[in-house]
Amino acid sequence: MNESIIPISPALLALLSTDNALPKPFTQEIFLLEIVIAGTSYCKEIDVVESLIVPEKVLTMKREPQNEHDESAIAIYCESIKVGFVPAEMNLVCSRLMDAGKLFFCRVVDKKWKHNWLRINANIYMVE
Repeated sequence: MNESIIPISPALLALLSTDNALPKPFTQEIFLLEIVIAGTSYCKEIDVVESLIVPEKVLTMKREPQNEHDESAIAIYCESIKVGFVPAEMNLVCSRLMDAGKLFFCRVVDKKWKHNWLRINANIYMVE
């Protein structure tokens, strides 16, 4: 006798064992800010990742509460290379939300070399 709450049928097993990830309910990207990524001129590997930084590329954001220049610092990464930061004048609310467990990411809008500086325009989104 099957004592499970929901009888396991071959159709249910097939649904659960597919390689397709089931959609996450109530997950959405909330657009918050337009930024120019700060500090890209300090990234020694900017030439290495520059070709990967294309429109719509998703960049990861990580809090740096121990940053000696700004306790609200949020670093921005392309792959595993830190390319810069959310500008200090715009990072306070995002840093507090990140500290509370909210997930954020950037999406590249465009980029342009200005002499030795790679200007990267990006949009910040929160995942809710």
